[in-house]
Amino acid sequence: MHAIRWFVFLIVISQPASLFAQAAGGQETVGRFDQGKMWTFEYSPGEYFSETYGFDANEAWFERARLAALRVPGCSASFVSPFGLVATNHHCVRGAVAQVAEPGETLLDDGFFAPSLGEERRIPGYYADQLLAAMDVTDEIFTSEAEAADATHARTLRTAAQNAIIDRLREEFSSEGDSIYVQVVPLYNGGRYSAYVFRRFTDVRMVLAVELNMGFFGGDPDNFTYPRYALDFAFLRVYGDDGEPLETEHYFDWGQEGVEAGDVVFVIGSPGPTTRLSTMAQLQYLRDVSLPATLETFTARLNALWSFYDSDPELGDQLNIRNRAFSLSNSLKATIGRLAALNTASIMERKAASETMLRDAIAADSRLEAAYGHVFGELERTQAMKREFAADYAAFRLFGSAPYSSATLYRAMIAAALLEARAEGGDGADSVRAALLRIADHPPALEQSFTALRFGEFLRAYGEEDHLVWEAIGDGSPEAEAARLMNSSSLDVRQELESIIDDDDALNADPAVAIGKLILPRYRAFMQASDETAFEESEGGAQLGRARFAVYGDREPPDASRSPRITDGVVGGYSYNGTLAPPYTTFFGLYDRYHANPGSVDWRLPERWSTPPVGLDLRTPLNFVSTADTYGGNSGSPAVTKDLKLVGLNFDRNIEGLSRDYIYLPERGRNIMVDMRAVHQSLMHVYDAHRLVEELMNRELYESEDAADRARR
Repeated sequence: MHAIRWFVFLIVISQPASLFAQAAGGQETVGRFDQGKMWTFEYSPGEYFSETYGFDANEAWFERARLAALRVPGCSASFVSPFGLVATNHHCVRGAVAQVAEPGETLLDDGFFAPSLGEERRIPGYYADQLLAAMDVTDEIFTSEAEAADATHARTLRTAAQNAIIDRLREEFSSEGDSIYVQVVPLYNGGRYSAYVFRRFTDVRMVLAVELNMGFFGGDPDNFTYPRYALDFAFLRVYGDDGEPLETEHYFDWGQEGVEAGDVVFVIGSPGPTTRLSTMAQLQYLRDVSLPATLETFTARLNALWSFYDSDPELGDQLNIRNRAFSLSNSLKATIGRLAALNTASIMERKAASETMLRDAIAADSRLEAAYGHVFGELERTQAMKREFAADYAAFRLFGSAPYSSATLYRAMIAAALLEARAEGGDGADSVRAALLRIADHPPALEQSFTALRFGEFLRAYGEEDHLVWEAIGDGSPEAEAARLMNSSSLDVRQELESIIDDDDALNADPAVAIGKLILPRYRAFMQASDETAFEESEGGAQLGRARFAVYGDREPPDASRSPRITDGVVGGYSYNGTLAPPYTTFFGLYDRYHANPGSVDWRLPERWSTPPVGLDLRTPLNFVSTADTYGGNSGSPAVTKDLKLVGLNFDRNIEGLSRDYIYLPERGRNIMVDMRAVHQSLMHVYDAHRLVEELMNRELYESEDAADRARR
């Protein structure tokens, strides 16, 4: 199974531009929305929405949209009733489902529904943020740094100003309750600054979660694809300080009537960082250095994880290897899509044309030219500096990342630092020792694979004559030397490390530490150079952001930054591979996939779904797509109509939409949503969640299923 997946990946990697050639259409002109439609609430696009979609998108409309939407850990969500009921994606609460499971329960496999309010289970450490206010605080930030002596001093002054704003707004909004959370976020790469005031709810309880095989139907093979057939939804509830369901004025009405092709939807959420405002020099560095190294590293680690899992599936399940592999595979596919976009000539031509327009606009204004004309050259110089340590970047990609790196070699480097700290004296050795002991073990076979992979990366990056490479590998192979090191070092297992950690002679004699002593200075130099160029790049980006805002104002939305956004799009299919992708799929398609893949883990249905439940209308739309500009972090985002009725939950993009890190191309890129009509059918005919249906439809809160059934009769 895994070999087939990688054959597909290799085809994509070998012909990356094919993913987007049709999407870009070979045009070099700059589109009005090439920088996207991730509008902020403080620069709300009311006039554009009203003119384009024929309704009054006034301040009250945006306020209701803002207050009904929520941000939850890693995802987005929304209130869907006046009693604190919250809708989001199943994959956004997958970890929470495991947290609330009681001994003997397998809620991920079996699903969960609380038949009564009293059985809704509080999620430890979980929260939901409601955006109370969004405001531009740029002038306050910029004024604070006006007298700075240099860029480092300016950053210090900016930080102090941000902290002062946070303290002031916390006090100003304290009447909303004690759970006030404030962020100051740089927009336009630091060209502007906005403050966001959230009310944070910390009593959030699990109400309903579908089975994993429904929420993740199609598994990894269907990820970033369409047509799609995943019932990726869950319900939570926010409770107030009194321990009762929160009464909220702002929520989205239940839109069980759905949408059709051509209808507009608005998707509200908190998308993760994009890089659409990057210069051509920055994009070329990503294309030539960063993304290829990331692709190679991710591919190798994913193969190692699947190889380990296939050798012992039972142990793999105990160690959660499949979920780690799915997470890494998601990142790998995103990397493939990004690299494909940057290898597509027409996309790069459009990005170059956009940069030329900005350069010309700056040059045409003497004030802007004097202030910012030098920035492009400085960013080009920074990218050239980063290319000088490209070998180090490839050698150390994911080094120290616990789930995917060699614990032995990372311990070896930290052990070398510990020996240095002890030789120098002082208090520093204690913290280094503690850091060394925090490094977790891998199973022996997986640890050996990760160590061999790191040796291979050192060899490819530095060459066989390099001192580090010779010490690590000599004239052997990465695989053979990794096996030898596992048999001779005490650093591959934490318990063995503990037996020698306080014996400097034993540490010095360990063969892994000899390698660590060579890694340490090289890694330090690499990290120092990375930090220096990152600082310069950040400062240059901020200067360019100020110039861009001076030229375009808020007509161009800023890059996504995990701050709250609203985006507009139109429901519609698209052409691909010589055929048409439909605007929506149905339960019929889900059962077609199920029967076409008998025995497959990825397309398996839970027991209660394996035969279509009585009453379930298989014609019901299950997933649908639109041109809305979404990104990672938009999972769980409500998709609403002009009347602010909830019609969908965003949960993915198609593979053509992966270019959105750099450019918004609505021709084929689509966001993928769970249709609320499918959710409604499931609540009624599969999960018997009638108290939720009554709450959603009639805004009535019932203590239990029995109470809801009596009311219906």
